[in-house]
Amino acid sequence: MAPRHLADLDPAERVAAVLELGERGFRARQLAVHYFAHLVTDPEAMTDLPKASRAQLVRALLPQLLTPVRTLSADAGATRKLVWRLHDGALVESVLMRYPSRVTMCISSQAGCGMNCPFCATGQQGLLRNLSTAEIVEQVVAGARMLRAGELGGGGGGAADGEGDTAAALRVSNVVFMGMGEALANYRRSVAAIRRLVDPAPDGLGMSARGITMSTVGLVPGIDRLAGEGLPVTLALSLHAPDDELRDSLVPINLRYPVGAALDAARRYFEATGRRVSIEYALIRDINDQAWRADLLGRELTARGAGWVHVNPIPLNPTPGSVWTASRPGVAQQFVERLRAQGIPTTVRDTRGSEIDGACGQLAATTA
Repeated sequence: MAPRHLADLDPAERVAAVLELGERGFRARQLAVHYFAHLVTDPEAMTDLPKASRAQLVRALLPQLLTPVRTLSADAGATRKLVWRLHDGALVESVLMRYPSRVTMCISSQAGCGMNCPFCATGQQGLLRNLSTAEIVEQVVAGARMLRAGELGGGGGGAADGEGDTAAALRVSNVVFMGMGEALANYRRSVAAIRRLVDPAPDGLGMSARGITMSTVGLVPGIDRLAGEGLPVTLALSLHAPDDELRDSLVPINLRYPVGAALDAARRYFEATGRRVSIEYALIRDINDQAWRADLLGRELTARGAGWVHVNPIPLNPTPGSVWTASRPGVAQQFVERLRAQGIPTTVRDTRGSEIDGACGQLAATTA
C-alpha cells in the first residue's frame, strides 16, 4: 500500500500522527492548511513551522504519491490527460477538463479494474490494486495546482485573470469517479476520499458534494451503503444495456446483479438522497444501439417512477484494434429521441480527448 499521507487521516488522526513525531498537536492543522488550502508540500514554503521540523513533517505526512509520467492536451488546451506513476510503479490516469462554467477532474480509484468489461481499455488490464485515499485525493490536488499555475487552456488560472487568490478561482469544481477502476469495489477509501474533498478547509478541499459523481457498474450492496453515508453525491450507473442477455456480456457483474437489481438500487439511492441518478450508456455500433433497446430502457426507467433519473448516452471512445466502435450519428440520435418520447431526460454526453487516447485506461496502457 502507498505510504501514509495526511489525506489518509481524519483531523484527529492527523493530530495523533504529529504527536508521534514529537511535535505539538496544532502542527497538524498547520500542515492541513498548507496542503488543502495552499496546495503546498514544499517544506521551505512552510514558514509558520519550525525550520528544524519542516522536513521531518513533510517526509512523514506529505510524501510524494504521484509522479507525472505523461501529459497530453486536447481541445485547445482545455483538456489535459495525465498518466501518473505510483510508488510501486503502477500507472493511473486522470483527466482535467475546463468547461465554460466549471472545471471537472476525472479521477481513478484503482490501478486497473477487475470488472472485465470487454469494450473498456481499463477492464482489459485487470486489477492491479486499490488506490489509497490519499492517492485518490492527490489527483484532485494536482489538478488544482495545474489550474492555479494557469496550465489549463480555455481560460486563465484564476489569479492570473485578476480573480484573486480564491478557492472559487483556483479549485477544481467537479470531480467524477469515472477514471480507472470501480470505486465501489474500493469502497472505504473512495468514500474517505470524498470526505476529504468535501470537508471544509483546512480539513479538506471544501468542495460541494453535489459537484461529485460516483460511477459504478452496478455493485448493488455498495450503492445501498453509499445511500446511507449522508453524502449527497450524484450516482452514475453504467448500464450500457437494458436487457440481461446483452448486459451479461458487456458488463459481466450483471451475472451477479442483473439489470433489474441495479436499477432498483439506483432508485433506492434517489429516494434516500433526493439526488437524481445518471444512467451512463455507451453507444456501441450494432451492439446496444437498436431502437427497441432504447424503448426497453425507457420502459424499465418509467416503471420505477418519474423524475428520478437522467440518461447520458455516450458515443463509445474506441481503442485501437478493437472491434467495438461508436454508433453512427443518426442511430445515436434516434436512440435519444426514443428515450425522450417516453419522457426520459436525455443528454448526449460531451466526449473529450479522442485524439489523446481518450478512452479510459488507454493512455496508461500505451504508456506502459
